[in-house]
Amino acid sequence: LTTVIGEEGGLIGDVKTLLVGHDHVLRELVVSVYDLPHLGTIERAIQERTHAEIIEIKDVVFEHHKNGKIKIVGTRQVEGVSDLRYVYTPGVARVCKAIQQNPDLARDYTSISNMVGIFTNGTRVLGLGDIGPLASMPVMEGKAMLYNQFVGLSAMPVLINTKDPDEFINIVEKVSVGFGGIHLEDIRTPDCFYIEDELIKRLNKPVMHDDQHGTATVLLAAVLNALKKVNRYGDKSLVFAQLGLGAAGFAIAKLLIDYGFTVTAFDPNESAHKRLLDVGGTISSFEEAMNADVVIATTGRVGLITKEHIKPGQIIFALSNPVPEIMPEDALDAGAAFAADGKSVNNALAYPGLFRAAIEVRAEKITSEMKIAAATAIAEQAEPYELVPSPFNPKVHETVIERVKALFATHLE
Repeated sequence: LTTVIGEEGGLIGDVKTLLVGHDHVLRELVVSVYDLPHLGTIERAIQERTHAEIIEIKDVVFEHHKNGKIKIVGTRQVEGVSDLRYVYTPGVARVCKAIQQNPDLARDYTSISNMVGIFTNGTRVLGLGDIGPLASMPVMEGKAMLYNQFVGLSAMPVLINTKDPDEFINIVEKVSVGFGGIHLEDIRTPDCFYIEDELIKRLNKPVMHDDQHGTATVLLAAVLNALKKVNRYGDKSLVFAQLGLGAAGFAIAKLLIDYGFTVTAFDPNESAHKRLLDVGGTISSFEEAMNADVVIATTGRVGLITKEHIKPGQIIFALSNPVPEIMPEDALDAGAAFAADGKSVNNALAYPGLFRAAIEVRAEKITSEMKIAAATAIAEQAEPYELVPSPFNPKVHETVIERVKALFATHLE
């Protein structure tokens, strides 16, 4: 059975024995396939070439999404009338009146200080494009799960069915009162820049577009560790080239500039140039950019960088998914000192701790200094064999929170 599955290109994972009978054995096999037609090919091969009987086929991914991945639960048990009087009528009225008189009390006596709103219109979902808000809900639920698991924040997806950036902004502004932080997700460019900038101006609470700044923060951590691996850490004379100035590309370039590096960029879309020039970067041709010490690509163009473009000793980050601009092994073979793709740049290393810290210190915005503090913390938690640490290492998030809060405390002194 396993031989047939392997010969047909299936990747076998866990194998569990569920039942051993007198004349049969019931086993559960986890098999990874490329798509449904590939699954059909494997199923037919099993039926034709083995004596195994397939009892049931389950899609493990869909099983994990059945009935949704998040829910709202109470933090207090209501076990009788007296409890009900405390948490609801009539006791709740006293708390409402207290908040009415002093709105700051809402942080202490409601869930707002522990609640992040994840706002999207689904116009730029990674790997899927413009699929709309409803179809993007599974992504938002996944983000919410990670908030809770990694830093104990509750997160609520808010799906906004509009492509009008001003309407989106107005809706977020009106409902923002119920959230301690505003997480923007999967919004197309250039709308995402305008929406984030405007909400930061209007709201006195943390606002962050994760596709921009979560990516940039983790990439900076990866850059710092890559520089250590090639003995260039602390070298501010390095020239960075950013290929592509979309949401992630622009944020990466800006954070590198804020860190103190020199950044040039290539993007055929001239409308993106002014944003970079305004924050201290320069614009170059593709050929000029490929002469930089460190090249970071977020173009989505498979094969954009060839072996002939690589210069000896360069550091290459080809981040586009699922296939990068150049495979890391090809860049290394062409003479790069270090090369990596986007698989290691996991936003979940950054956004949970950033929001947790920002909400705890009652920050009115998430600044570049906070992102740099988070990136440094992430980089330091990596093992020698890692570029960045695993997001499942709780110490990573604890350290991000500590460093960002310490930065804020320093400013108060």
